[in-house]
Amino acid sequence: MATASVRVVEVGPRDGLQNEPAVLPTDAKVRFIDMLSDSGLRDVEVSSFVNPVRVPQLADAEAVFAAIDRRPGVRYTALVANERGLERAFASRVDGIALFTAASDEFARRNIGRSIAESLDQFASLAAAARRAGLWVRGYVSTAFACPFTGPVAHAAVLPIVSRLLEMGVDEVSVADTIGAATPDDVRRLTEALMPILPLQAFAYHFHDTRGAAVANVEEAMRSGVAVFDSSAGGLGGCPFAPGAPGNLATESLLDMLAVRGVETGVDTGRVRAAAGMLRDALRRVDNPNRPC
Repeated sequence: MATASVRVVEVGPRDGLQNEPAVLPTDAKVRFIDMLSDSGLRDVEVSSFVNPVRVPQLADAEAVFAAIDRRPGVRYTALVANERGLERAFASRVDGIALFTAASDEFARRNIGRSIAESLDQFASLAAAARRAGLWVRGYVSTAFACPFTGPVAHAAVLPIVSRLLEMGVDEVSVADTIGAATPDDVRRLTEALMPILPLQAFAYHFHDTRGAAVANVEEAMRSGVAVFDSSAGGLGGCPFAPGAPGNLATESLLDMLAVRGVETGVDTGRVRAAAGMLRDALRRVDNPNRPC
């Protein structure tokens, strides 16, 4: 089953920046997001409404949402972890929310402070409230291939979590290779296991490029018809609570591969590169305030 077009979900402003040691100024984040919006991307994950003590890099989520230039046709979303985060998201007029759980209980406890079961119980009420407000809802299943603390994750651990998220009425499930451990064979097997329960229109993958396999993993998923992939401009990011998880799949690398294969995305790769370059310069200035511009 060939994939003729792909929707790219840009997670750099959230998943990219949350793992950077430097705290980027709000105006630089806003410029980054505005440049990404101008590239033709239609899904941008702007920030997280989570405890700023745990993720200080994204403590200014409200200010960022208030300042971005919202382009028609672009969906601006944010990660939320609890009722307080959802209230903040509502106040910031987000277009959608993302809920985050894992296929590894140990990872879930270390990352969000709850077991998988506890997170899903809470997310059911969050998803319902978001849907009543007319928001688009996404669910992340992290560590779907391997956990940094407990090792490989069986398909049997992933399927019931995906099923539960779909029962909540989420619009999309992003299946995440959090530490970049998956091979194309792993992707093929998990995709085949999930397809009977996860409709292709709701199926997304989130690959990290820790071992340089992210593009090959996308190609394998596309062979089964998966057409939604997360990426981060400049390849920035990862999970600060997952040792050994640096580097999301770079949006530019994803777009280059898709262009070679004639797959339509509607995204201007040059503009994404410009946004990534601007961000790298901004991060260097934060790291070294005396660096000449």
